[in-house]
Amino acid sequence: MIYLKLFYEFFMIGLFTVGGGLATIPYLKDLAERTGWFEVSFITDMIAISESTPGPIGINMATYVGYEVAGALGGIIASISEIIPCIIIVALVSRFLHSFKNNKNINYAFYGIRPSVTALIAVAGLEVLYIAIVKTDLIANSLIGLIASIDLIKVLLFVVVFYLIRKSNKHPVFYIVISGLVGITLRFN
Repeated sequence: MIYLKLFYEFFMIGLFTVGGGLATIPYLKDLAERTGWFEVSFITDMIAISESTPGPIGINMATYVGYEVAGALGGIIASISEIIPCIIIVALVSRFLHSFKNNKNINYAFYGIRPSVTALIAVAGLEVLYIAIVKTDLIANSLIGLIASIDLIKVLLFVVVFYLIRKSNKHPVFYIVISGLVGITLRFN
C-alpha cells in the first residue's frame, strides 16, 4: 500500500510542479505535514544532498523521500512517478508545438503563471531559510520569541555564503562542502 501512496503523491507533485525542482519544496513541505514521512526541517538536508548530486533536484528529492519511506523500491517508485507526468506533457506539447507556438492565449497563460511560480519558489526559500536559521528546539510564539530563537552563527554563515556566491564563480558544491566542514567544526544543530 505504501508503494501506491508514494506513486500517487509523487505523480501529483510531478503533475503540478511548474518552475523546476525548487518549486517542489512547497509540495514536499505539505507532504511532510500530511503524511509524517519526514520532518519539515529535513527539507534543507534534502536540498543540500540533491544539489550536491547529479540530476534534477526534484527527482533527487523524490528518490530520497521514497528511499527513506520504503527503501530502494520506494525510491525508484517515487522517482518514476514524478517524471511520468512530465513525459506525458512533453510528448503532448511536442506533438502540438507548432500550433501552440503562436497562440496568444498560451502566451498569456504563461505570462500569468510566471509570477505564481516565482511566489511559490520565494515562499519555499523563506521557509527553508526559517528552518535553516531558527533553533528548532525553541518554540517561538511571539516576535520576541522568534528573534530569541534565531541562531546568530547560522545567520552569519548564511550571510557570508550568500555574499561569496554573489561575488565569486565557485561551483555550488564548493559552498555545500565548506559549509558542511564549518558545521562539523562548530558542531551546531
